[in-house]
Amino acid sequence: MQVTPTNDNTLFLLNFIQQQASIGTWEYHVEEEALQWSDETKRIHELSLDYEPEIASGISFYKEGYSRETIKKLFADCLEHNKNFDEELEIVTAKGSEKWVRAIGMAVMEDGKCIKVQGLFQDIDEKTKNIKALAFKEEQLSKTFENAVVGMAILDLNGQWIEFNKSLCHIFGYKKEELQRISYLDITHPEDLKYDYQAMAKMMKGTKHNYEAEKRFIGKNGNAIWALLSMSIIRDDDGKPQHFVAQINDLTHMKIHRDEVNQLLETTENQNKRLLNFAHIVSHNLRSHYSNLDMLLDLVKIDYPDNTKNDIFPHIEEAVSHLGETVENLNEVASINIKNAIMLEPINLLGNLNKVIKGMSALILDSKTIVVKDIEQHLRVMAIPAYLDSILLNFLTNAIKYKKPGKPAHIHFHTEITEDHIILHISDQGLGIDLEKHGKKLFGMYKTFHNHKDSRGLGLFITKNQVEALGGKIEVTSQLGTGTTFSIYLKKHE
Repeated sequence: MQVTPTNDNTLFLLNFIQQQASIGTWEYHVEEEALQWSDETKRIHELSLDYEPEIASGISFYKEGYSRETIKKLFADCLEHNKNFDEELEIVTAKGSEKWVRAIGMAVMEDGKCIKVQGLFQDIDEKTKNIKALAFKEEQLSKTFENAVVGMAILDLNGQWIEFNKSLCHIFGYKKEELQRISYLDITHPEDLKYDYQAMAKMMKGTKHNYEAEKRFIGKNGNAIWALLSMSIIRDDDGKPQHFVAQINDLTHMKIHRDEVNQLLETTENQNKRLLNFAHIVSHNLRSHYSNLDMLLDLVKIDYPDNTKNDIFPHIEEAVSHLGETVENLNEVASINIKNAIMLEPINLLGNLNKVIKGMSALILDSKTIVVKDIEQHLRVMAIPAYLDSILLNFLTNAIKYKKPGKPAHIHFHTEITEDHIILHISDQGLGIDLEKHGKKLFGMYKTFHNHKDSRGLGLFITKNQVEALGGKIEVTSQLGTGTTFSIYLKKHE
């Protein structure tokens, strides 16, 4: 049975197509000055279906500015000069939505005169916005690629340039047109070529996804250029290799400086070894000479006692005695620095301090020294027992030695715990130190800051070396006439 389409069927089908494709129709009858919009055209404008459009109101929907001025000109040229148009413009709908639309117009002529303009009106908002967003992203990507600080390039599967940025030209010293005439492989150092070939082959086979290496290139001037190369392969949806993307970061200056630093470190290490060896030899030899002198003096006192009964001999004895002290101090300093591998062990801080105080009990009682200990019983530090004894002994004796005249020493031991260290604060109420005057040389060898008969200027120097040998440090605050606080950083035992 054959079905004959009716006008109603045709109209229904036309409306269905318009709605599904978001395409409406419009007509303008010149003589009647009547404008007609299809239902879909009204929907695109977000109008009710009973809306009756006019030319002025229809044009007013176009966004003010470029779109409105453009549609005015296009419509006028179509009416007056029989010029059809097809343009993508923006409208503002009745509900205030901004949309991209495609406006198409065609003049219908009769006896050389335009009697009607008819056309299509399509909602292309989503498509246009997507295209513009994509175009914006592509533009941003292109700008990022071109203006990146590091060299960037896209290579075909044979190592020929597809694209590269200006930083790459700067790294190698070429102008763009010069670099385009040669390939990536042409500027690779001959000794590094095989590694690039191997990596690129593996990436194309799929056994390697990317390649990173510190390698050499050859600049336009023929000099080697060290760079960090990061390369990856781009594949299509079917997994077929398309091209390589490479990032080249110039390391030449960094490598030169790194080599200089390594050379300096090696030289410094060798010099330190020679200095330590020299210190060891000197301290050993001086000890031998001192022992000989001391023994000779003893022999003189035994065999030639009359020769000792004069004003000069006591001075000789005192000078030799001081020489012995100096040799012992130098030997101790050398022994600290010569040790390469220091084995630390956990030591109870309070227990060790109590042991040192007990060993000095006579001096503490005689000087009426007051010692306050605010240290938790469980705290343990990583140290060498002999070093920790020496450190505590030196600070304790110094606090007593440099107390205010006529007053007993008051010494306060207290701790502070950080993530890696136990900080032992040792505070006194003694003479204090002028740090502005003496701060920079406080821990120097043979530096003294008070007129005390027993001052030798070695205690703080040796103590600082011992603390640093344990992986710690010393800080000091002091006020002249008020007192001093030494803060000793010791490694914490977990």
